[in-house]
Amino acid sequence: MKKDIDFHPVTGVKLAIAKEMVNGMEEWGVYIINLNLIELNTVMITSKGYGNINGEEKKTSVLRHMIQELGAESIAKIEPIDPDLFLLNNEFWVSYYILDQIFDKKFVFKAGMVKKENLLWIPELGLEGILSP
Repeated sequence: MKKDIDFHPVTGVKLAIAKEMVNGMEEWGVYIINLNLIELNTVMITSKGYGNINGEEKKTSVLRHMIQELGAESIAKIEPIDPDLFLLNNEFWVSYYILDQIFDKKFVFKAGMVKKENLLWIPELGLEGILSP
């Protein structure tokens, strides 16, 4: 059972929503950044959006992603993201192993958080975006 699993605090792992120009078009993506000096194994990520738009409850489908191995000090693109979803809370649940220990954390980008005036340069990506809180 989940209560019997010893989850360790997540350190050195961040999520980012960043934009890049592809063929003259602006594209947004969600990235995982491993700042640790050791690889992450069996990285499982679920994502979903939820919230209210114009007083109407909205929810997206739950997407699931798997990265078998994320090297030390490396990044991976998890998924593209439509800017219309920035009006919702975007939640990413990340679980992974380092050696035989499991780590687990929920990252939430709050509704309205991803906007031009909040963009920062993310050196690991070489792109402008928002880092997870």
